Amino acid sequence: MIETPVSESVWDHAARPEPVAGQTPEAYTVERYAVADSGDVPNGEGTERRAHTDAQGRRRNLTFPALPEPLPHPVVDNHTHLDMQDGLVRVSVVDAMATARDASVCGVVQAGCDVESSRFAVAAAQTVPGVLAAVALHPNEAPALAGSGVSGDRDAPAPAGDGSANGSGAGRFESDGPEGVSAAGRSTGTRGADSVGGRSLDEALAVIDELAGQRRVRCVGETGMDRVHTPEPGLAVQEESFRAHIEIAKRHGVAMQIHDREAHEDVVRILRDAGAPERTVFHCFSGDSELARLCNENGWYMSVAGTVTFKNAAPLKAALREADPGLVLCETDAPFLTPHPFRGRPNAPYMVNYTVRGMAEILDTDLEELCRRIWENSERVYGQF
Repeated sequence: MIETPVSESVWDHAARPEPVAGQTPEAYTVERYAVADSGDVPNGEGTERRAHTDAQGRRRNLTFPALPEPLPHPVVDNHTHLDMQDGLVRVSVVDAMATARDASVCGVVQAGCDVESSRFAVAAAQTVPGVLAAVALHPNEAPALAGSGVSGDRDAPAPAGDGSANGSGAGRFESDGPEGVSAAGRSTGTRGADSVGGRSLDEALAVIDELAGQRRVRCVGETGMDRVHTPEPGLAVQEESFRAHIEIAKRHGVAMQIHDREAHEDVVRILRDAGAPERTVFHCFSGDSELARLCNENGWYMSVAGTVTFKNAAPLKAALREADPGLVLCETDAPFLTPHPFRGRPNAPYMVNYTVRGMAEILDTDLEELCRRIWENSERVYGQF
């Protein structure tokens, strides 16, 4: 059960404080919540809260970074997981959006990774202004649902040395590094039995198909291929699921967000063979200049996460410079992939502000111009927020 509240605000019966740039946003301060700083707080594997320690067992800094100054024009967080909590708070969707607006982030796409989180995304989008929904089965979910004997992990990655990591962001995780998590994974058993609702892959895909037609669902995602957390025996099932999602997106006329984890060749091959949806987005773009050029040629969008700001992300920075400006989006993949200089700390939609500023520096472009472009590109992909 997802415990993140949707419309319940900490200020339901009080005036919301004025935002103060340079301080942790009020909605993300521990004092506002009853989540205790103790070992009794469920976190990591098997929970909906990112682990409090990294892969080396070191305590992470669980304080949310300061609210940045507003941007000169609104932008969109193209991919986030508001159902996944971090730190010692439990922030509702409505409070997360209010804080995001304080940082000029006036739209978000809430991504689904399984039936439960996809339903949450729909509920959030239909309840809270500024939220749109994406629905899907994460590629590492597919082998478990299919009973293939291979249980894939749904994860947000530890950063690769070349800055090429790609994350999923949702699910139940255990910390795997400063930015990384290793999902609990699900025991597979027989086809037709998952740990949530006893669904088969086909049955779960049918639910996603139904959800894709709901109001304010503008995207199918995240779907794709992952060669890191699903061994070879499960890749055929991943591809089956990916192809099914492509057809769902085209049938409903919505965009599609791709999870591509060290599987560029697989993803491109399948997109070409199946026929990519009109608006195809590489979520947490992790490719190099060559993949950026390929996206340019095919009109595929590239959504840049906080990884582009990392000091060791030279190939990703080069890819951003290569990307067609009309195909560039931005995202948090929160609560993971927090941008520099806050790497390893909790992430949230308001933090995409920092990533956009980093992108402007990398591109040596005017910040307002970049913000306007990101907003226009986002509306071209998803429609009005």
